[in-house]
Amino acid sequence: METRIGEVLRETRRRREVELAEVEAATRIRPRYLRAIEAEEWDALPGGFYTRGFIRTYASFLGLDGERLAEDYRESIEGASREWTPLQDAVPPAKPTRRVRRGPAGGRRLPAAGWLAAAAVIAVAVLAIVALPGGGGEPGNRKGAGNRSNPGPAATKGAESQAHAIRSRVSMRLAASAEVWVCLLDAKGHHLVDGQILEGGAEAGPFRSDSFTVSFGNGEVSMTINGQEAEISPTSSPIGYSIDAGGRLSQLSESERPTCT
Repeated sequence: METRIGEVLRETRRRREVELAEVEAATRIRPRYLRAIEAEEWDALPGGFYTRGFIRTYASFLGLDGERLAEDYRESIEGASREWTPLQDAVPPAKPTRRVRRGPAGGRRLPAAGWLAAAAVIAVAVLAIVALPGGGGEPGNRKGAGNRSNPGPAATKGAESQAHAIRSRVSMRLAASAEVWVCLLDAKGHHLVDGQILEGGAEAGPFRSDSFTVSFGNGEVSMTINGQEAEISPTSSPIGYSIDAGGRLSQLSESERPTCT
């Protein structure tokens, strides 16, 4: 089905003498998707809120009303139905919670057989403990007791180092207030969110790493670092940040932002 979305974007870009390479650099949308949008080859696009996000970001870059064009796509191409996307399908459904019926006094009642079985298990456990070597003696007479209760200096130092490493890692969570493109890398450059578009209300994380770098297609997102909400600039343009080992947030220049390409 044809619309005027692709024509409006294409003619506006040409009138402003903007090349597709410039659009890609600013929006992080791959050229094949930009060409597909302009040609209205909707089958070549991911569909759903991915395509709406591409249209919104592309139109906003050109100074057009991205929300209106994205809504035109929804009404004209998607219709009234709203389909599931791969990102949503990847989230497993919540497991149902079993409810336990309780008696009038608020506690569970065991049948008589259940009480007898529990008493038998306790009796066997007591006999087994008594039968163990040194089970009835003083703690000082049991071999190896000192090793279990008093670990050596090396074990203590290793445990403290591990605990310090866990405490030093930064925790970060994302929550989209509207559709937003996200590219998130950890300290080793691994892709945690690989150039995906989060729908409004969607969350990603929490993630843990010694540091992070992240790019957003716009400022429609909140970011929580070590339990504290960070300040994200309200903008319709792409923006990027780095988070260091201390959880400090710094804005990145365009050349420093990760691209997930």
